[in-house]
Amino acid sequence: MNKINLVLLLILSVFGINAAENVSWTYSIKGNNTTTPSLEITANIASGYHLYAVDNPEGGGMPLDIQMDFKGCAPVGPLRPDHKPTVAYNDIFEVNEHYFSNKVTYIQKLKVLKPEFSVQVEIRGQVCNDNGCAQVFDSFTATGKGPVTTENNDKRTDTQDLKNDQKNKEAVLLSAELNMMDSLQSSETLLPGVNNSNVDTSDWWRNVETEMKVFEKEPSQQESSLLYIFIAGFIGGLIALVTPCVWPMIPMTVSFFLKQNKSRGKAIASAVIYGISIIAIYVLLGLCVTAIFGASALNELATSAGFNIAFFILLVIFAISFMGGFELTLPSSWSNKIDSKADATTGYLSIFFMAFTLALVSFSCTGPIIGTLLVEAAATSNFVSPAIGMFGFALALALPFSFFAMFPGLLKSAPKSGSWMNTIKVVLGFLELALALKFLSVADLAYGWRILDREVFISLWIVIFGLLGIYLLGKISFPHDSRTEKIGIPRFLLACISLAFSIYMLPGLWGAPLKSISAFTPPITTQDFNLYDGSVHAQTDDFDAGMKLARENGKPLLIDFSGFGCVNCRKMEASVWTNPEVKEMIDNDFILVSLMVDDKTPLPEPMVVTDTGGKKRTLRTVGDKWSYLERTKFGSNAQPYYVVLNGDGKPVSGSYGYNESISSYIDFLSEALKNFKLEKQQVSK
Repeated sequence: MNKINLVLLLILSVFGINAAENVSWTYSIKGNNTTTPSLEITANIASGYHLYAVDNPEGGGMPLDIQMDFKGCAPVGPLRPDHKPTVAYNDIFEVNEHYFSNKVTYIQKLKVLKPEFSVQVEIRGQVCNDNGCAQVFDSFTATGKGPVTTENNDKRTDTQDLKNDQKNKEAVLLSAELNMMDSLQSSETLLPGVNNSNVDTSDWWRNVETEMKVFEKEPSQQESSLLYIFIAGFIGGLIALVTPCVWPMIPMTVSFFLKQNKSRGKAIASAVIYGISIIAIYVLLGLCVTAIFGASALNELATSAGFNIAFFILLVIFAISFMGGFELTLPSSWSNKIDSKADATTGYLSIFFMAFTLALVSFSCTGPIIGTLLVEAAATSNFVSPAIGMFGFALALALPFSFFAMFPGLLKSAPKSGSWMNTIKVVLGFLELALALKFLSVADLAYGWRILDREVFISLWIVIFGLLGIYLLGKISFPHDSRTEKIGIPRFLLACISLAFSIYMLPGLWGAPLKSISAFTPPITTQDFNLYDGSVHAQTDDFDAGMKLARENGKPLLIDFSGFGCVNCRKMEASVWTNPEVKEMIDNDFILVSLMVDDKTPLPEPMVVTDTGGKKRTLRTVGDKWSYLERTKFGSNAQPYYVVLNGDGKPVSGSYGYNESISSYIDFLSEALKNFKLEKQQVSK
C-alpha cells in the first residue's frame, strides 16, 4: 500500500467510524455456584469489520486490552480466546496482524475465594474495516456466587491465593469522593517537613459547586472560545482558498453557472446555493466528529499522547506533500462517483453534488488545515466547537464563488493561477512541519521522555523558519518550483519576517520567555540552562500534599488545572504569571499546585471510582486522578482552570478560566486573598 493510502488510513482513524455500531460486548459467568467458574466475554463484530487480538504484534493495529479487577475470586491461568485469530500480513505496518471477525469469546477461568465475587472489566481496543478504524471502549462488572465455606477460607495456604486475596484487601476502591479521600490519606503522599498530624481531610474531595456559585460574577468564557474557533476556522478557509486545489476552481465554477443559466439572476442563485452547500458539507463534518466522539471524549482525545504522536506523523506527511515529495489525493473513484451523481441529477441536488466534488478534489490542500482546526476545537470541550470551526472555514471558502457570480467582471482583475500558488503550498509545508513539533511535544511531556525539551524545540523552530526565509529568497528550491530569477516585494518582505522571527527566538535558548510563541513551546521548567528568573513555579504537583502545605503555612491553596497539551495554559504562564505583581502575589501569598490532567505517569495502584454520571471507571494514571478531581469537585473539564481553596478544601472565590487580562487575574487573586483573611479572622474570634 502506498503512502497516500497510509495517510488516508491515519485520517480515517482520527475522525473514526462509529465503534459502538460495529462491535458489541456481552458477558456471562459459566459454572456459577461452583468453585471454578469462568468469565466469558464475547465480542459480536459487524460484517466487514475485524477486531485486533490481545496478542496483536507490536507495530500493527492497536491490540485488544482487557483489564480485570478481581473481588472475592482469583484468576486461574491467562485470558484465552475460544478460537485462534486470523493471521494476515499488513503491508502498511509490515507485520503479521492477529485479528478476529464475526465473533470471538475470551474466557477467564476463576477460583472462588468468597461466597460472593465480582470481576470489574474494562475493555479498550480497535475495530477496523477497509475504510478506517475506531477506538473500542466498554466496561462492566460481572458478579457470581460460589460454595466457599468459612473453613475453606481459613485454611487457604496456596501462595497465589494469598497474594490475590491480599491485593484485593489493599486495592484502592473509591465509589465516592469521601472514600477516595480516605484511601489517598492512607497512601502517605506527604511532603517532608510538614506536620500532618490531627488534620481533618474529610472535605478535601467533596463537591463544592454550590459554594462556588456564590462567588461567580463573570459569565463563562464559552462565547469568546467559540468566537476564537470561528475566527481560526475563517482564517484557515482563507488560507485554503489561495491554494492550487481551490483557487483555479473559482473561475471555472462561476463560468459554468453563468453559461448554464440564461439569466444572471439564476446564475447568482446557483452560485449562492453552491456556497451554502459547501458550508453545509463542512458543518456536517464538524457535527459528525462531535457525534462520534462526544464533547468530553474530544478533549481527552486532544490530550491523548497516542493521538498527538499520530497527528505529528500525519502533519509531517502533509508537509512533505506540500513541499512536492508526493501528490496527496483521495481515491479518484470517490470524486468520480460524486461527479457522476452531479451529472445524473438536476436542479439544486446537482449543485450540492458539485460542492461535494470540490470538497473531495481539494482535500490535498484543505485536509491538513481542517485536521488542525478540528484538533484545536476538540481542546475546548464544547459540543458545538467543531461545527463552529467548520462553519468559519466553509464560509471563507464559499464566499468567493457567490461573490464572483454576482460580479463576474471582477474575475478579470483577480490574480491568475501560477507558480505563486506552489510557493504558498511550500510555505504551508514549512508551517505544518513546525506545528507538527507541537503535537510531538505534548506526547513527550505526557510520558516524560524529555527528548524535546524547550531548548531543543526552539532550536528546531529556529532552523525551520530560517530555512523558510532562505527559500523565500530563492536560495532553495523544491521539485514543483519554477526557476526564480527575480523575487517580488511581498515575497522579499515575508523572507525578512521569517528570518527576523528566527533571530527573535535565539534568546529563548537561554530562558527568555518568548511570550509570542509560549502557547507552542514546552514549559520553561523543561529548560536545562535557564538564565531567566521571572517564571512562577508550583510548590508541588500533588493536590493532597498542597493542601497539607497550605494548612501548615496558613495560606490559601491556588490550584492550577493544566495540561501538557494545553495551549492556553502556556499563554497564561508566559503572559500573566510573569507579570511582577502577579508573580509576587503567587510566590508570597499562596501555595501553588499545578495538576496536569494529561500526565501519563501510572498510579501506584489503579483506583476504581464512581464518576459524575454514576458510572464506575478506573483511574490508572496521575492525569486521570486530577481530571476526576476537577470534574467531581468543581464540575469543570476545561484547562486552564484556577480556583482558590481554604484549609478545609472549600472555595474562597469564584473560578478563573482563560483570560490574559493581567488586571483581571490580579483582581481574582486579591479577592480570594481578602476572603481567606476574613475567614481566618472570623474563626479566631
